[in-house]
Amino acid sequence: MTDRRRAVTPASIKAPFGRYNHGILVATPAPTLHLSGQLGIAADGTIPDDIESQTEIAFANIEAILAEAGLARRHVIKLTTYLIEPEDRLAYMAVRDAWVVDPAPASTLIFIKALAMPAFRVEIEALAVGDP
Repeated sequence: MTDRRRAVTPASIKAPFGRYNHGILVATPAPTLHLSGQLGIAADGTIPDDIESQTEIAFANIEAILAEAGLARRHVIKLTTYLIEPEDRLAYMAVRDAWVVDPAPASTLIFIKALAMPAFRVEIEALAVGDP
């Protein structure tokens, strides 16, 4: 199987600030999965207080959705993350960096005032493209 995804990070622009690529080129046709934002809420409804645990749960939820669709981490080409606290950035990035596989997906990190409930500290959207 040939990987139909290729990182696109031109040498003529500033390199990414972390473990992500400026773009991911995907040869199609292939199944595409758009994931709704995933929160740090466990299946039993519990919401941990710390950013690391919430981020781990959000990525575990993403992985479960990917598996249900017959996809895996390697199929994720784009992450969009919403944080409410700028000081959570490095802790979030450490969990993200351990979760993503090469080529690292394109990624956007946005700081916002609030999420759906006050207990939530992170929400992660993903886009995945499978094999044709």
